Amino acid sequence: MEQLKHECGVAMIRLLKPLEYYEQKYGTWKYGLNKLYLMMEKEHNRGQEGAGIASVKLDTEPGHEYMFRERAEGKDAIDKIFATDVNKFRGELYMGHLRYSTTGKSGMSYVHPFLRRNNWKAKNLCLCGNFNMTNIDEIFQKLTRQGQCPRIYSDSYIMLEHMGHRLDREVERNFIAAQAMELKDTDITRYIEDHVKMSNVLKTAMSDFDGGYVVCGMTGSGEMFSMRDPWGIRPAFYYINDEVVVLASERPVLQTCFDLECDDIKELEPGTALLVKRNGQCAIERILEQKGDSKCSFERIYFSRGNDRDIYKERKQLGEQLTQPVLNAISYDTEHTVFSFIPNTAEVAFYGMLDGFKHYVNEKKVDKIQQVLGQNPTREQLAEILTEYVRTEKVAWKDIKLRTFITEDQSRNDLASHVYDITYESLEAGVDNLVVIDDSIVRGTTLKESIFRILDRLHPKKIVMVSSAPQIRYPDYYGIDMARLEEFCAFRAAIALLKERNMHEVIDNTYHRCQEELRKPKTEMHNCVRDIYKPFTVNEINEKIVEMLRPDTVTTPIELVFQSIEGLHEAVPDHRGDWYFTGHYPTPGGTKLCLQAFVNYIENYYQYENKF
Repeated sequence: MEQLKHECGVAMIRLLKPLEYYEQKYGTWKYGLNKLYLMMEKEHNRGQEGAGIASVKLDTEPGHEYMFRERAEGKDAIDKIFATDVNKFRGELYMGHLRYSTTGKSGMSYVHPFLRRNNWKAKNLCLCGNFNMTNIDEIFQKLTRQGQCPRIYSDSYIMLEHMGHRLDREVERNFIAAQAMELKDTDITRYIEDHVKMSNVLKTAMSDFDGGYVVCGMTGSGEMFSMRDPWGIRPAFYYINDEVVVLASERPVLQTCFDLECDDIKELEPGTALLVKRNGQCAIERILEQKGDSKCSFERIYFSRGNDRDIYKERKQLGEQLTQPVLNAISYDTEHTVFSFIPNTAEVAFYGMLDGFKHYVNEKKVDKIQQVLGQNPTREQLAEILTEYVRTEKVAWKDIKLRTFITEDQSRNDLASHVYDITYESLEAGVDNLVVIDDSIVRGTTLKESIFRILDRLHPKKIVMVSSAPQIRYPDYYGIDMARLEEFCAFRAAIALLKERNMHEVIDNTYHRCQEELRKPKTEMHNCVRDIYKPFTVNEINEKIVEMLRPDTVTTPIELVFQSIEGLHEAVPDHRGDWYFTGHYPTPGGTKLCLQAFVNYIENYYQYENKF
């Protein structure tokens, strides 16, 4: 219900033929640039805080510019960039990025791509990515031990400097080899540019990082690469033919922009890199051994575009699997139940839920017809049976965006309560149940401040709020803006239940165990925060969430229905990354940060409330 900060989006294009080829075939040298623009627009859902592009022109003469970058902030960042003089971007290598902050930091200095300049083409490095690293403190310490002084403490800049340092070493390796061959001047430069191996750079640089990432980069001499984390957390898809090499964060982007079928496109495997040399040779090379199979399931539920063939099917199945628990919630009274969805991202799961209920209603019809067949039923009796159907309405409309200039708490809360409006008299007051499906319920703020209030204006007999995702219980540290435990309504409900039932020792023991775990080597840490939820069933937590989120003015019965973990894995079998639901983090860094989050929560709780 509450908008989450999306993961970032990346787009890369390498033209494999001379620009004159594209001018003759497509009527413009801007073929690659136009495709980059379209790819970025199709990935706009992944980032609206800023955007940037970069290009490299091959085979320029010494003393002439060859590498360009443009960045902008705001939702219209893409338009701002492409409204500039794009002639400077005439080149064969293109890279684009859309940003959503996962750190809370903003400003142009945090907008990708990042650029490390040098007089030598081969030492110039431009970097962007969809990533969040969990061990940036350790990398920072490693760099400072070497005597380096990173200008900004962020994973993006530190990765740039770390990889740039390894690129320098790779260039120097080739410089020594060229000297040994007694090459001189530009012959040395050409030798270096022809023999730089980005796989060497990636193998020495990326082995240190813990996190989820797709890192994309270009060098001034024309090397292009994209690497995926060895756990497979963040997604990347690519396509290669004799004209282009392209990569994006989502498969439908490539399908639409290059008129491709699903099976034309390949997924970059965990721990591998797509490498394109300056001469256009392409290769997929293993950089790190695969460390797990933790493709992000939240990508499938929420973040990625729903027009992907497989994602569409998965989201529909997530909705359909909720048929039985929703039937239980409405006491099987489908005749007096209206179905709807909020927000638009939940629409596909809504269709799946409808499919489940249509099947159920049809089965009821068959049973009733069989019962009356031997009784010579009248036309009216048969019509009554056949006219039963699943009732759907668009009951909620998103009206306005909360304006930040309203700072008074009461005024802000009042405005928030009007973000959505309803379709009046879309159900029979006091008679009809109202079932509304969402793709996820995270913090619960919008439910409390707006959704429950406006749905109550319809005066339904009962409100059933359905989530196609399981309860979100744990922070994410791999690219989604969900970093603090206290943000989650499921966590707050579990803590409230522990306090109500005088089970304070569970909280105290978990706090001390977290401290003990944090003293261990990172690879040996166990996520004991999971103990907070063990005393309770999902339904007990659901009931507490309703109690906490119910506005004082709402008296209508409310029930929450969440997807189960088993249902998630059944619907999304190839994306096993479920740490936000289960607490099973794929990397040691994720476990460490979750433990620290609980310690921070307890210590801040004592600090600000001075009681437990």
